[in-house]
Amino acid sequence: MRIFVSGSLAYDRIMDFPGRFADHILPEKIHILNVCFMVNGLTERFGGTAGNIAYNLALLEEKPLILATCGKDFGPYREWLAGLGLSLDGIRPIDAEFTAGAYITTDLADNQITGFNPGAMKHPSQFAFDGLNPDAALAIVAPGNLEDMLAYTRFYKDRGVPYIFDPGQSIPAWGAAELKEMATGALALIVNDYELEMFQQKTALSQKQTMALAEALIVTKGEAGSELLLAGVTHHVPAARPARVLDPTGAGDAYRAGLMKGLILRLPWTSAAQMGATIASYAVEHQGTQEHTLSLQDFWQRYRENFGPPPA
Repeated sequence: MRIFVSGSLAYDRIMDFPGRFADHILPEKIHILNVCFMVNGLTERFGGTAGNIAYNLALLEEKPLILATCGKDFGPYREWLAGLGLSLDGIRPIDAEFTAGAYITTDLADNQITGFNPGAMKHPSQFAFDGLNPDAALAIVAPGNLEDMLAYTRFYKDRGVPYIFDPGQSIPAWGAAELKEMATGALALIVNDYELEMFQQKTALSQKQTMALAEALIVTKGEAGSELLLAGVTHHVPAARPARVLDPTGAGDAYRAGLMKGLILRLPWTSAAQMGATIASYAVEHQGTQEHTLSLQDFWQRYRENFGPPPA
């Protein structure tokens, strides 16, 4: 089975400010804002939707192909992916740009100021699908370069490749027609509950009409679990219990990887979603989106503890 994961590759550069932003911002001077925050240091982590989903699939012993772009500073990330045994053939280098990066500063009150440089993500990855067998392929189109998102969904539909459409934080950038086009005919449309509201506002579709676009509509709801809407029937899948909760960032991407693994195993939708919930519970136990580790034995043990014996 060939697995294609398109989306973003990015560095998350995280800084802690040992104070409160509010103490340094004068409301009456907001129109001439000029502030400097001295931070304690910087932590660099690997991220991006495509990188996160591929990482979790690698933990589940799959070898997806990442379709994305990278910049001239990609060296450490490249070594990380190669160390996971992942092919780099689908990653297009853009030597004149930096790899996409999020610069996140958090104060003592958990307020955040984030700057995001799309860098290489401004360019499409332009992957050529040579020798593709649609009967032995599964794809996910996650938020990333907009040209890629539209081109890959069109390609998958034209070639009969089953794909999951995950519009995520890209929804505001699209018109209604493009969103409906990319979701129509997908194996699944997956969003969180906030993104579903945005999607329906942008497209002017009711939930019933949204459900009709793809075979499945999957709505993730954090600690409240997820809902699968299939053929007009709603199935609730509770969240799996983590050992601790440190950082929910990246749980959604982990869920998508677990869901895909279940579909690769040809399990029922509910079982695949339970696999998504299981690996998402590992992601929230660590700061960062690619910091958790597990063995398949650990994974299936936690699955059993939360959902009972896995299907054959």
